[in-house]
Amino acid sequence: MMSDSFDVVVIGGGPAGYPAAIRAAQNKLSVACIDEWKNYDGSYAFGGTCLNAGCIPSKALLESSELVHRAQHEFRAHGISLGEVSFDVVAMQKRKAGIVRQSTQGILALFKSAGVTPLQGHGRLLPGLRVEFTAHDGTRRTLQAKHIILASGSQPMELRSAPFDGQHVVDSWGALEFDAVPKRLGVIGAGVIGLELGSVWRRLGAEVVVLEALPDFLPMADGQVSREALRHFKKLGLEIRLGAKVTGAKVENDEVAVSFTDAKGEQSLTVDKLVVAIGRRPFTANLLAEGTGVEIDERGFIKVDDHCRTAADRVWAVGDCVRGPMLAHKGKEEGVAVADAVAGLYAEVNYKVIPSVIYTAPEIAWVGLTEEQVKASGRAYKVGNFPFAASGRARAMEAPAGFCKVVAAVDDDEILGVHVIGPMAGELIAEAVLAMEYSGSSEDLQRTIHAHPTLSEALHEAALAADKRAIDCLNK
Repeated sequence: MMSDSFDVVVIGGGPAGYPAAIRAAQNKLSVACIDEWKNYDGSYAFGGTCLNAGCIPSKALLESSELVHRAQHEFRAHGISLGEVSFDVVAMQKRKAGIVRQSTQGILALFKSAGVTPLQGHGRLLPGLRVEFTAHDGTRRTLQAKHIILASGSQPMELRSAPFDGQHVVDSWGALEFDAVPKRLGVIGAGVIGLELGSVWRRLGAEVVVLEALPDFLPMADGQVSREALRHFKKLGLEIRLGAKVTGAKVENDEVAVSFTDAKGEQSLTVDKLVVAIGRRPFTANLLAEGTGVEIDERGFIKVDDHCRTAADRVWAVGDCVRGPMLAHKGKEEGVAVADAVAGLYAEVNYKVIPSVIYTAPEIAWVGLTEEQVKASGRAYKVGNFPFAASGRARAMEAPAGFCKVVAAVDDDEILGVHVIGPMAGELIAEAVLAMEYSGSSEDLQRTIHAHPTLSEALHEAALAADKRAIDCLNK
């Protein structure tokens, strides 16, 4: 007979919830984790949006499409001739599905090993540290807990002027499920999701137009990086229209007529598929019963303090449903920190050093402050840049695009921000995160020996360039 009483009940099995459950179990607590994710084929799975319809499947398709692009445009430079390159989208999708299934099944294996009780269905917080669990077959149980962690995640935002129909006008999940390359693809939103999805289908041959309402491209990134990125996206063939506000989308004759306004006035665009990627919002549907004491802010986020505590005693919230960037790794660290705090251990998340990555080609990654933010603060700073064109390893990889950039303070040399656009940027940024976690200086990076020849040398040289001491590029 399954117990209805646990030390910890986690509602949500995504990248914030399942790590919280595993760490709580590692801390010798009895744990249940509830998740209601349902796939298009009717199957149920843990892992949330990240593993089922976001991070993991998108990276699988990004990898497949980049290999196609390299085979078509780069292999010849290596002396490799393939003739006409063909590809099979259905096979790509099958590979992607296999990777997703392996990942989600892996969570169940981890739960079993750690001793977490997995419950597939809907979880609803009740007053008195109780959770109503409704299984997919409709049966209900009430669970009692000493602590409850809410990790309900987020969902795609919908445009009133372009509502989803699941076939022609789709969200980011739908855009990962196409079984054929659309001839003409429209993407609303030039953020991380829009650029990644647009890159996948452009590499495979789609004509892609990206409509971005904001006048600036990637305003959250360093300005120098944004300008470099825009140049490469245009080179790839993405048509990016800034300041374009969509006013309507009408499906007729198996195509979508999109209307929008920009600096030139009213405009129109006809596409075969339209992806709406304007951001995500917290998912809290039917999560909270009356009288729980948990508060929701004006944007729909669950209110928490700096340690993820809600207004209700011993009820915590982590991940996309609370303030801060909607990033899987941010949610994971919050979940682990809360699970440690529940067990009476020291726990803290350093929100100042959460890295961001865009998995396009070239990749884009950053951590800390942009040069514009440091300049606006009034603090004296210095900048070091190193182009990948000066990296022997990058040139050998036929990947010389982009650069590493280090922004450091003049007074104490503290690293304030690191920005990378180029090959394996998402991997390279980890060194910068570690340095900044320990309040490292640019001199610390300068004195750290980097293997040669490696891409990581670019970060080393950028740190040296901040003091005009770079070896492998001109000091400006």
